[in-house]
Amino acid sequence: MARAQKQSDRDGETAGSGERRSGRGTAGSVQSVDRAVSVLEILARHGEAGVTEIADELDVHKSTAFRLLGVLENRGLVAQATERGKYYLGAGVLRLAGAAAVRLDISQEGVPVCREVADELGETVNIAVLDDDAAVNIMQARGTASVTAQNWLGRRTPLHATSSGKVLLAHASPTLREGLLARSLPRFTERTITGASVLRGELEAVIEQGYAVTVEELELGLTAVAAPVRAHDGRVIAAISVSGPVYRLNSDRLPEVAKRTVAAGAELSRRMGYGF
Repeated sequence: MARAQKQSDRDGETAGSGERRSGRGTAGSVQSVDRAVSVLEILARHGEAGVTEIADELDVHKSTAFRLLGVLENRGLVAQATERGKYYLGAGVLRLAGAAAVRLDISQEGVPVCREVADELGETVNIAVLDDDAAVNIMQARGTASVTAQNWLGRRTPLHATSSGKVLLAHASPTLREGLLARSLPRFTERTITGASVLRGELEAVIEQGYAVTVEELELGLTAVAAPVRAHDGRVIAAISVSGPVYRLNSDRLPEVAKRTVAAGAELSRRMGYGF
């Protein structure tokens, strides 16, 4: 059975280009992803392993295992002690794990901060993190005045039309920021900023004043204020926001809400190790 499987692997490698041309490469691609994940799991169990060991556990030919390890090594997910030595999990795995851990830490540390602000202001408080070209809300607390507000938890929201999104975009890498500014930005209401130059000015103001404000830019009747949350090294890793209806978060009340939101961002940043 193992011999037949290995022969099948060799045949599949030879015929790979033909499968792609005929549109049958999808199944093979999925199988390759599954095997690559299996390689990572093998290395996690054993600490280190050679090509032959990995090929035997996967029940594939050594050339297939070697090819998989090569791809993973190029992405930093595995590393090799010497040129012909055994493989082990690379620093790229730590990077991915660290990103997941940051989300978990912010969610945990953010609970008391969000709850306090929501109780004090009576509005909805969210924590959002950057997710590719969107902001995704990973924590939410509702105040007494926001019992009928919609649930934002887990929702991906546009960077250019939300207060959290503007904070994250303002502090994002120049490549991501300029890439988004170069696109055609969707309009959600008549107040949505879709011009690159105007939005760039908004982002500069966010950096200067330390918070972002949106008034009916994503939804009619909705106002929000957001401030940055920093990691121990000063990087902005999230945004904390307060949102509510325009008639409650009006121009008279916005300065007070903005000040409290900035303070909440500073407190959560302190909990994440910033300033020590």
